[in-house]
Amino acid sequence: MFDRILNMFTTVANETHGSVLVVFLIGLFFGVLIQYSRVDKFEKIAGFAMLRDTVVPKMLFLAIGLASIGLYFMVEAGVASYHPKPIILGGLIIGGTLFGISMAILGKCPGTGPVSIAEGRIDVLVGAIGGVFGGLVFTLYYDFFKKIMGESLGKTTLVSYFHGHENLVVLVFGIFLIVVSIIIPLRQEFDDVDLEQLKE
Repeated sequence: MFDRILNMFTTVANETHGSVLVVFLIGLFFGVLIQYSRVDKFEKIAGFAMLRDTVVPKMLFLAIGLASIGLYFMVEAGVASYHPKPIILGGLIIGGTLFGISMAILGKCPGTGPVSIAEGRIDVLVGAIGGVFGGLVFTLYYDFFKKIMGESLGKTTLVSYFHGHENLVVLVFGIFLIVVSIIIPLRQEFDDVDLEQLKE
C-alpha cells in the first residue's frame, strides 16, 4: 500500500512541468480568468446545467481552443510535454457518470473548486476532502477497479489520424473552438441575488 502511494508521489515529482515560477504564473492567470468570468459561482454552474447561462460553455470552448494550439506548439518546440491517457471505455463511462453527479450536487468542478475554497466555501472544502479520499481509495485498490473498467484501447490523439498535416489540424481545431466560443450567444439569467431563489 505505502509503496504504491510513494510511487505516485515519485512519478509526479519526476514529471517535467517547467519551473515553479512558470507553474505559479499559469495558475495565477487561470485563477484571474475564473474570478473574472465568475464560473466558480454555484449559480453559473446551475444555470449552465439548465441551459440558462452560457458563460461556462463560452469559457470552456475558448480555453480548450487556445490551450490546444498553445500546448501543441509548445510541445513541438520542446518547452512542454504531455502524456495522453489510454482510452478505457468502462472507466470513462463510470468516471464521467460520477463526475456529472458530483458536479450537479456540489456545483463545482476540479478547476473552480479550489478557487471557491480560497473564497471560504466550506461546502466545497468538504467535497474536496471527499475527492482526496476517493482518489486514495482508487489508488490503493487500483487492481480491483481496473477489472471493472475493462481493457485499454491504447493511447491515441486527434492528430494521429492526420499524418503529415498535424499542424494544420491543430490550428483548424483550435480556431474552430475559439470561433464557437465567440458566436455562442451570451446568456446570464442568474446573478448573485438570484442564488437563494435558485436553491429553493
